[in-house]
Amino acid sequence: MKIIRVFITLIVLTPLFTLNAQDNAQAESDQTLVGQFQQLEKKSGNYRANGIRYEVIRLVDLNRIKGNVFDSINTANSSIKDLTATITSNKAEIEGLNTKLQETTNNLKTVTNEKDSMSFFGVLVSKGTYKLILWSIILGLLLFLLLFIYKFRNSNVLTNQAKTALADVEKEFEEHRRRALEREQKISRQLQDELNKNKK
Repeated sequence: MKIIRVFITLIVLTPLFTLNAQDNAQAESDQTLVGQFQQLEKKSGNYRANGIRYEVIRLVDLNRIKGNVFDSINTANSSIKDLTATITSNKAEIEGLNTKLQETTNNLKTVTNEKDSMSFFGVLVSKGTYKLILWSIILGLLLFLLLFIYKFRNSNVLTNQAKTALADVEKEFEEHRRRALEREQKISRQLQDELNKNKK
C-alpha cells in the first residue's frame, strides 16, 4: 500500500516537475536580445501614479541587458569591419583576376592571330591573304615559264629556219663557186688553147 501511495505521488508530481523544467529551459535558452527584454519585462513590477502606468526594473537586470546590447553592437561592428575587409579583399582579388583574365584574353587573341597569320616579308598577314599572295606568285611564275617556253620555241623555230636558209645559201654559194671555178678553168683552158694556137 505504501508503495502504491508513493507510486501515485510520483505520477502526480512528475508532470509538475516536467512543466517547471520546460519553463526553466525556455527561459535559459532564449538568450537573444529580444528574449532578454521579454524576460526583463516579465520580471519587472508595475505601479500607477497619476493615471500613468510605470514598469519598475531592477538596475542589475537593466545593466546586464545594457552590457549585452553593447556587446552585441560591438560584435556586430566587428563583424561589419571583418565583412568590409573581406569584401575589400574580394574586390581586390576580383580586380586582379579580371586583370589576369584580360591579359589572358589579349594573349589568346595574339596567339590566335599569330596562329592564323603568316610572316610575309616581316609583316603578319592572314593565312588566306598569304595563300592568295603565294598562289599569285606561283601563277605569275607559271605564266612567265609558259611565255619563256613559247618564246624559246619561236626562237628555236626561227633559228632552225635560219640554219636551213643558211645551209641553202651556203649550198647555193658552193654551187655558184664551183660553177664559177669551172667557168674560170674553162676560160683558162680556152685562153691557154688560144695561146697555144697562136704560138703555133
